[in-house]
Amino acid sequence: MEEQVLSVREISQDDVPLITRYWLEAAPAYLEGMGVDLNKMPGEESWTNMLMEQLSLPYLQKRSYCIIWELNGKPIGHCNVNNIIAGESASMHLHIWYAAERKLGLGSSFIQLSLPYFFHHLQLRTIRCEPFALNPSPNKALAKAGFTFIKAHTCIPGSLNYEQLVNLWEINREDINLELLK
Repeated sequence: MEEQVLSVREISQDDVPLITRYWLEAAPAYLEGMGVDLNKMPGEESWTNMLMEQLSLPYLQKRSYCIIWELNGKPIGHCNVNNIIAGESASMHLHIWYAAERKLGLGSSFIQLSLPYFFHHLQLRTIRCEPFALNPSPNKALAKAGFTFIKAHTCIPGSLNYEQLVNLWEINREDINLELLK
């Protein structure tokens, strides 16, 4: 079996179509399994504009900040934060784009590689993540990546979601190794 090399990097302009396609071409059942309200899904132009804006802003002015996940040099997903309060906190979201790379246990390693970018560049103290409680993969990955389970509660966790039961997970700056960024 080929050795799997995991790496992460900041989003580039070339990644915008990949992320846009992920959202717009995903099967409705897959999106609903993540807690997405299909009626809230933006169109291609909105996705592109939002991602391009992210690329143009300095770190502390970003409304969203995205890290690309690569397996053996090939982009396969992303992790982003939004609801950013620079110097304080942000909400994190996790996405592996292709079914073949899901459920392989890669998520926790990708999360650990991504966290230093968020904490360092946005000067965060805390990152929260609220995955759909009935979606086991991100919940398992967050626990394995060192997040602390805070509580299960019902809310609308993001702009694309419907009201749902989520698990609130949290990690603090002192819980991660910022040296991984160097």
